[in-house]
Amino acid sequence: MDVYEKHFTLAEARSWLPELRRRFARIHALYAELQELRGDYEKVLAAIRANGSAPKETGFEARAAELQNLLREIVEAGIEVKDVGRGLVDFPHLRGGEEVFLCWEVGEDDIRYWHRIEDGFAGRTPLE
Repeated sequence: MDVYEKHFTLAEARSWLPELRRRFARIHALYAELQELRGDYEKVLAAIRANGSAPKETGFEARAAELQNLLREIVEAGIEVKDVGRGLVDFPHLRGGEEVFLCWEVGEDDIRYWHRIEDGFAGRTPLE
């Protein structure tokens, strides 16, 4: 019995690459912005705990929500996000009747690898 409901053909997975590149560029930009805003956000939270005043807007929460939405949409499409920082994703795929992953990482020009679910990134094998 298959673990995943959605299985991508190689063509379907490849069709996602432009969108994933765009989304991970935004995800990585948001992550950098969140790192910069983190100190201000923590100061606001400390002030709230100390005196109960209304928080000033730091932009942290809006950026965090956008980041979460971008990731949620990828996952809801059936794509496994394995490492946000690296932009590493797996597409559930059927290969010779076996459920495996097609593996792609930001910076790679195409999907060129697959691996068994239990093997992970270390088990990457060229498609050809």
